[in-house]
Amino acid sequence: MDQLLDPLILARWQFGLTTLYHFLFVPLTIGMATTVAIFQTAWVRTGKTHYLQLTHFYGKIFLINFAMGVVTGIVQEFQFGMNWSDYSRFVGDVFGAPLALEALLAFFLEATFIGLWIFGWDRLPAKLHLATIWITAAGTIGSAYFIIAANAFMQNPVAYTINESKGRAELTSLGELLANPIALAAFPHTIFACFMVSAGLVISVAAWHLARNQNIEMMRPALKFGLWTMIVAGAGTTLMGDQLSLAMVDAQPMKMAAAEALYSTASGAEASFSVFTLGTPDGVHELFSIRVPYLLSILSTHSLTGTVEGINDIQAQYQALYGPGDYSPIIWVTYWSFRWMIGLGMLHILVAVVGLWLTRGGRMPQSRWVWKAAIWSFPASLLAMSVGWIFTEMGRQPWLVFGLLTTEDGVSPGVSGISVLISLLVFTIVYGSLAVVEFRLIVRAVQKGPDPLEADEDSEEPRVRAAVY
Repeated sequence: MDQLLDPLILARWQFGLTTLYHFLFVPLTIGMATTVAIFQTAWVRTGKTHYLQLTHFYGKIFLINFAMGVVTGIVQEFQFGMNWSDYSRFVGDVFGAPLALEALLAFFLEATFIGLWIFGWDRLPAKLHLATIWITAAGTIGSAYFIIAANAFMQNPVAYTINESKGRAELTSLGELLANPIALAAFPHTIFACFMVSAGLVISVAAWHLARNQNIEMMRPALKFGLWTMIVAGAGTTLMGDQLSLAMVDAQPMKMAAAEALYSTASGAEASFSVFTLGTPDGVHELFSIRVPYLLSILSTHSLTGTVEGINDIQAQYQALYGPGDYSPIIWVTYWSFRWMIGLGMLHILVAVVGLWLTRGGRMPQSRWVWKAAIWSFPASLLAMSVGWIFTEMGRQPWLVFGLLTTEDGVSPGVSGISVLISLLVFTIVYGSLAVVEFRLIVRAVQKGPDPLEADEDSEEPRVRAAVY
């Protein structure tokens, strides 16, 4: 019973669940803002009305998701004062700068210009109105960078000095903080992954309509756009992920070793990458595996003969540096989340390639299984990015700020297990209710389809009837 009411365990579960829930809306917001901007640009440049309908249709989904992201993000921040006050006290001086920039610059752009976009239809000139959605999209991407820069400090602390009297880290250089190598590598990898998620949604929605022979004139170009975006964004995610792995090995070698469950240092052919492994529950002993020789060396060092440090050697180094303790994360979590991230991402690229082949030259697949695979592109792409986030955060454990503050030392000292449990249950109920609302609103919007066009009495341009903006 004492373990069930352990404030540390409950606080970790609460923060993990609420953050993961909020994270579901972030990539879709970033990717859909740019997607809607592209559709509107196509309409402004070509005058083709189906692009106008697609702008309104996917814009409605974007707005629903944006609202939910804002609500869940605000609630998430409450936990820093509730359950993680020692962590907040330690990193507050460092986090203050990027989070202030995110709120005052990036989020200000989003909040202001998304309002102008919503209420500017038929009120602003077409090109000026188009600029508002592009500025909104730029705001979402800028917001992502500042958040990633703050998170990168937790992965690879830079630009700080420790104030021993106050027991906290203090910022020494904002430029150095924003230029953290982990942030510079993680940012493009994350943004390309966001575009994969939004492409998955476009593919899923378009496939749902095309499978029913609905709105073919609009949904066929949307499907093509989604398939091409998935391939291009997938290639970008893969290339930037390679750069992130190099930065990760340099800053957090234990994370890469844990991703492969590599206990003994290896190089060359011995530093193989296991596609699939069966082992003992503790992950120490391997029973069966399918391996690719040299691949782990290539991923970690870009060399066939590169050396990859094992968990045992890194553990010994960390004990000598930080004192007694277990400095390895939960191995099965890092091992499988890393593979699910890569596997689902590669699967999406394959689905997109096959989809382009099957729809070439105006063809329409007749097999219902083809459409089902396309429809499930979105849930699978969202899962791929979610497990990637799990790998990133769980692979850092037992550290909250790598090398400076452990997770155990970051929890609020006066919080009780029962209070955390109550807030965890309340958040779970509230978030569960919001999930039902979100799902129903999006499903209703998808099933309804694009609104029909009607003539504008004051202009030669068509407009979408019954738009919710």
